[in-house]
Amino acid sequence: MLWSAKLTAIRSSLPPFNFNHSITVFGQPKVYCSQYRAMETNDDTPKAKPLCFDFLNKKPYSPPPWASHLKPIPSHVFSLGHLPTPIHKWNLPNLPQNTEVWLKRDDLSGMQLSGNKVRKLEFLMAEAVAQGADCIITIGGIQSNHCRATAVAAKYLNLDCYLILRTSKVLVDKDPGLTGNLLVERFVGAHSRLISKEEYAKIGSVALTNVLKEQLIKEGRRPYVIPVGGSNSLGTWGYIEAMREIEQQLQISDGVKFDDIVVACGSGGTIAGLSLGSWLGELKAKVHAFCVCDDPDYFYDFVQGLIDGLHAGVNAHDIVSILNAKGLGYAINTSEELKFVKEIAAATGVVLDPVYSGKAAYGMMKDMGDNPKKWEGRKVLFIHTGGLLGLYDKVDQMAPLVGNWQRMDVHDSVPRQDGTGKMF
Repeated sequence: MLWSAKLTAIRSSLPPFNFNHSITVFGQPKVYCSQYRAMETNDDTPKAKPLCFDFLNKKPYSPPPWASHLKPIPSHVFSLGHLPTPIHKWNLPNLPQNTEVWLKRDDLSGMQLSGNKVRKLEFLMAEAVAQGADCIITIGGIQSNHCRATAVAAKYLNLDCYLILRTSKVLVDKDPGLTGNLLVERFVGAHSRLISKEEYAKIGSVALTNVLKEQLIKEGRRPYVIPVGGSNSLGTWGYIEAMREIEQQLQISDGVKFDDIVVACGSGGTIAGLSLGSWLGELKAKVHAFCVCDDPDYFYDFVQGLIDGLHAGVNAHDIVSILNAKGLGYAINTSEELKFVKEIAAATGVVLDPVYSGKAAYGMMKDMGDNPKKWEGRKVLFIHTGGLLGLYDKVDQMAPLVGNWQRMDVHDSVPRQDGTGKMF
């Protein structure tokens, strides 16, 4: 306990972590300093700037000009992600004639704190801190990427985190283990509360988070509740802002312009922000959302509620096309879907998660195969929303799909002497 108190004191006295790196986007050398703005250089040498210390800082927020009429506009935003994330060409096999697919790598927005949820949390955490919260409550599936990202973000900001995790009724009374996202959540000290899928279906996420909120208030805590996936009208700003980031990246490209945007849909906030941003901004790309749970009708209604909450004055059906990619169900994969994820990784080096981007890419490629004329000659931007840790929950299913190993045979004629090989 004494060591824990000392560690907390040390953490609170340390300056924000400084993250610098230089990469090439659309052929232009850029320096990225943890958050948001790219600085052009005349050579490949990173130039350190005070901006590099933005990470984990809260700062005033100004919306893109084309979104300035939306309301309410957030007053502040936290720098939690390593942004902007790269865009590069994705050499997928078997595309329709003259079709190009590019990849927006939001899976590279961080490590423990990564994926599309980071962008939403930048706004949600700013409000939580502004309201004086001392802990965060959120809810999701047992391998929720959002819950893992929220747990890390909360600890970054010296807040406790309480997670309500949905699992099967046969596991609800057992230790959930350390697989995938659970490992990170438990390492950073999140408090997990397990609920069966059956109870979750009868009670609902809003009521469950309210129950925990009232319990914590009675204990003298000041909780801030974040909904499933961080998907509310405030969280929607994360991908409105991402659309501004894409526009800025296109300004330095060699004439690249996207006709379509493809993304997975699991809770609705990401597609609401992307669709609204594309509609209001300069890009005007058609957004195709592949839902991995519920159904398109549910998400059209949900997205409409989010954009109505921003007084956008647009119809969800006009700004996004939502297609069903649920398959057998949320977080349940067919062997064909998992084989697709494996083959894409082997062919392109890009690892997709099986729950979100894997199903969305599978749905996109299937639609391209079934309706090639619809996609011919188009430039498509696919948003990789992260979730790599979810693959660890699928190792038993994935094992038969991978091989490529054997013992190395070394002929007796090769000289051997103890101590020659150093094992570092």
